[in-house]
Amino acid sequence: MDYGIKTWGNDNFFIEDGKVKVNTGCEPSLMEIIQEIRKDGIRGPILLRFPHLIQKQIRMIYKSFADAKKEFSYEGSFNAVYPLKVNQFPNFVKNLVSLGQKYNYGLEAGSKAELLLAMAYNNPNAPITVNGFKDNEMISLGFIAAEMGHNITLTIEGLNELESIISIAKDRFGCVPNIGLRIRLHSSGIGIWAKSGGINSKFGLTSTELLEAVNMIRDANLLEKFTMIHFHIGSQITDIAPLKKALREAGNIYAELCRMGATNLRAINLGGGLAVEYSQHKTTLHKNYSLSEYANDVVYLLKDIANRKNVSEPDIFIESGRFVAAHHAVLVAPVLELFSQEYTDQKLHLKEHNPPLIQELFDLFNTMNRKNALEFLHDSIDHMESLLTLFDLGYIDLQDRSNTEILVNLIIKKAVGLIADKKLSEILDIQDRVQERYLVNFSLFQSLPDFWGIEQTFPVMPLDRLDETPTRSASLWDITCDSDGEIGFNTETPLFLHDVDIKNRDYFLGFFLV
Repeated sequence: MDYGIKTWGNDNFFIEDGKVKVNTGCEPSLMEIIQEIRKDGIRGPILLRFPHLIQKQIRMIYKSFADAKKEFSYEGSFNAVYPLKVNQFPNFVKNLVSLGQKYNYGLEAGSKAELLLAMAYNNPNAPITVNGFKDNEMISLGFIAAEMGHNITLTIEGLNELESIISIAKDRFGCVPNIGLRIRLHSSGIGIWAKSGGINSKFGLTSTELLEAVNMIRDANLLEKFTMIHFHIGSQITDIAPLKKALREAGNIYAELCRMGATNLRAINLGGGLAVEYSQHKTTLHKNYSLSEYANDVVYLLKDIANRKNVSEPDIFIESGRFVAAHHAVLVAPVLELFSQEYTDQKLHLKEHNPPLIQELFDLFNTMNRKNALEFLHDSIDHMESLLTLFDLGYIDLQDRSNTEILVNLIIKKAVGLIADKKLSEILDIQDRVQERYLVNFSLFQSLPDFWGIEQTFPVMPLDRLDETPTRSASLWDITCDSDGEIGFNTETPLFLHDVDIKNRDYFLGFFLV
């Protein structure tokens, strides 16, 4: 079983000799890496990072846009900035900045702390964009960054921020940062982040406010500092259609502003949204576009609008964070225990004279084959319901009830092994009833907060034994004393794992794209 690795792995991970391997020079297996680390006595969950995968993702973005620009003879430049909110760990940021230096890859900040981080680590002359709500202190920090020589753009979310910039500019004789205006598009994205865009978004300026903002900038003699418009229709855009609609809307707004006299306006910032494929299964969560299609659509649409409106083709900015960062990190956690609903025929204690339905269950189990498995499965479920009713009415005893549970469970597991279509909805529903609980040494809230907070799924798979067929429908329990610390078995996205004997062999799970 490959756990959908060809779908979400992006050629970064692959399976060979029953083990997950990372696509790098020596192609080590993750099990080999973990075993080396455990020699130092580390036994808890481990977050593995592969910086070369950051570099690969950055390179893919820049190459795709370079190819698109060449294909359509696009005159504007392409720029990317990394949103620090996605991952602010210093070691990660240092690696990111170093790996992106050849591309002049910049940073995006959404808070004072992130802006200070960007000022400290950003590559010389690489762009810094500042989004989100900003108080006077943060705006003043933006002025300081400009005076230090940073290529910084303060993106205005509301007219009050623009008033603060104008006021501070009057009091300071140094450099004024570039000004961007976030536009509130009618177009919106899809999914749980859709409210980031659209007419009811809390971010951005309406058309009326946009016109007022341009007049305020002109009256303050800062029109030469107005260089960018920005929009963001949401993260994880799995459908390309809403983005294309937003591009047309933003492109026309850009053209109208240029024709109104915004002579230094030269850039459109698309925000984030470039989707990461998290799904291990064929579900509606699959993105319906490639990176090259994304780049081609952006370049073609903006060029088409600019040419029709007779304005310069804008510089393109994107702020894709997950796409760059997700692939490089893998959480590895050991299984501590398997809480199995382990019913075996050794635990079966049939009487000399059993109730007829129990005897029939025993016969069903012994005579089941591939041809009659589904039929016998249905019969066993019916018999169980009847026998439980008989127990409630006092016609059978506790030993009979125990024998019923054991026989039905044995029949279910035997039927699942015999039925060819393991993804048949009926079979998945049955497996949900006999799911096994794997106790895993990690905290869901600490290590995978997005799963708990926004129900973000992540690819999960064992690191080895991938040349063996997993037979147990699995739910994962973390070690916290909280009932929410569980990744339950889901019949729409089922997880199957192997039988494990922790005393004799370690069993590790990898949580990918974290």
